[in-house]
Amino acid sequence: MAAAAAGGRGGAARTVAPWILACSFLLCSSSVLFQGAEGAIGVNYGMIANNLPSPDKVIAMYKANNIKYVRLFHPDTTVLAALRGTGIGVVLGTLNEDLAQLASDESFAASWVASYVKPFAGTVTFRYITAGNEVIPGDLGVHVLPAIRNLEDAIRAVGVSGVPITTAVATSVLGVSYPPSQGAFSEGAAPVMVPLVAYLLSKNAPLLVNVYPYFAYAAEPETVQLGYALLAGSSATSSSKVVSITDGGLVYTNMFDAIVDAAHAAVEKAGAQGLELVVSETGWPSGGGATGATVENAAAYNNNVVRHVAAGTGTPRRPGKAVETYLFAMFNENQKPEGTEQHFGLFQPDMTAVYPVDFAGSY
Repeated sequence: MAAAAAGGRGGAARTVAPWILACSFLLCSSSVLFQGAEGAIGVNYGMIANNLPSPDKVIAMYKANNIKYVRLFHPDTTVLAALRGTGIGVVLGTLNEDLAQLASDESFAASWVASYVKPFAGTVTFRYITAGNEVIPGDLGVHVLPAIRNLEDAIRAVGVSGVPITTAVATSVLGVSYPPSQGAFSEGAAPVMVPLVAYLLSKNAPLLVNVYPYFAYAAEPETVQLGYALLAGSSATSSSKVVSITDGGLVYTNMFDAIVDAAHAAVEKAGAQGLELVVSETGWPSGGGATGATVENAAAYNNNVVRHVAAGTGTPRRPGKAVETYLFAMFNENQKPEGTEQHFGLFQPDMTAVYPVDFAGSY
């Protein structure tokens, strides 16, 4: 959401795409450079807290847990310095409030690159730069593509190459679009998304999408099968029977794949056939008092996602094309709004695990 620029999941009400709820109702009634990270798992490093470990300790945790990619929601030179020489791939975001100036002022874009990219180029492995997080649809959406162009010019001017510039969107860019094959951008999002995805395709840059089956389950727990939302079919130890949906001959056994493929369909309908998608956020809260927000469910979801992505099977619409995916988030963050927003972390601020996650996807 727009409020999430500094640390993701910023507390504004999460909108569930209408098609997801329609899909859930049916389930209830049934018993480039970036290609190199296919199947890769990263973790979002949010910082909306006053009790987190120092960045050098955090990056040491990434290394110790074999987490090879990190997403930063805003530039932080101390964190970037800690990432020097680690080989960890970095997704670096701009603040949403900087988008308008990045779009309108080439010198501001040049200054941004001079401050946060050029000093670290060569020692920090920049994977993508994201111009904004979840601002489409919305007033800031019109600034995304001009900001991307200015950042590209600024990076090229300092001699840095091979770093795609893109943006991250929520599933609120989708309209009513069940089944997944009918995925399409909403009327509010399409005027920005159609030219944006065409441009990204022309630059061989991916579109980043934030995917949260949890919110569909929490919105309609009486109609969404929990196992379908948790990717229980991907668990080697699950004995529960998970229903599936069939869409034009494609079989979906989990909501993660269905959401990703609805986004694929929307991109294709917008004329950007072949555009890569990266799941820039996905996760499940371990507490906060809301429906389904338990340690058991969060552990099941995140381990199932890791296993599913690591297997490299892709989605029904794009079989064999593994989806680069970033879990949300590294820590529970105590300055988020009270409730589930404070409980998406894999670790506590004292660096103990909330629950174990096998980043190799082996169990």
